Amino acid sequence: MNTKTQKQLLTKAKLEFHSNFPKRHVGILGGTFNPIHLGHLVIGEQVYEQLCLDKVLFLPDKVPPHRGVHKTIPEINSDDRVNMIKLAIRNNMHFDLDMTDIKRGGVSYTYETIRMLKELNPNTEYYFIVGGDMVENLPKWSHIDELVQMVHFVGVCRKGFEKKSKYPILWVNTPELEISSSMIRQRVREHKSIKYLVPDDVAWYIKDRGLYND
Repeated sequence: MNTKTQKQLLTKAKLEFHSNFPKRHVGILGGTFNPIHLGHLVIGEQVYEQLCLDKVLFLPDKVPPHRGVHKTIPEINSDDRVNMIKLAIRNNMHFDLDMTDIKRGGVSYTYETIRMLKELNPNTEYYFIVGGDMVENLPKWSHIDELVQMVHFVGVCRKGFEKKSKYPILWVNTPELEISSSMIRQRVREHKSIKYLVPDDVAWYIKDRGLYND
């Protein structure tokens, strides 16, 4: 038996194996999470509930593809970003951390990430969450035509942005919290309170590690 035939038989066996199990429906909320804040958590919880998902993964970038546009964002160790995510989600049983991009290293492209996740978990349907302001930029995403065949895009409605796209989008309404990572970093630099903007454990971690002070 040649190598090609062996691979074909192995693939068939894997598909038959996984077909015996029910599909899982998992949301993905990606980003730099620099730092994670309550807005991220509200979005994750609302998408989980409204789409009846099994789980929502928080997937931090190693190096975002748009990094060159944001040269002013302070560099912090990816371990710190990951630790803050762990602290933020540890009391929510249907939230989890996914280290795919961090472990792979290099620039984090959604296409590569989804392809890897689907290879590892062929019986899972993935729902990739994006802000309504990002939906209009989807045509510029790498391998977007392939991506829409691999994953369900979930658009979080935003005021001032139309619920319109040439791609299939599942739209979700969530409470709008005017919180951003850049706001939190600025408040830390200005020695202002970030209480109720991030989980208490994350606020403690930022202070203890002296993050964003420069």
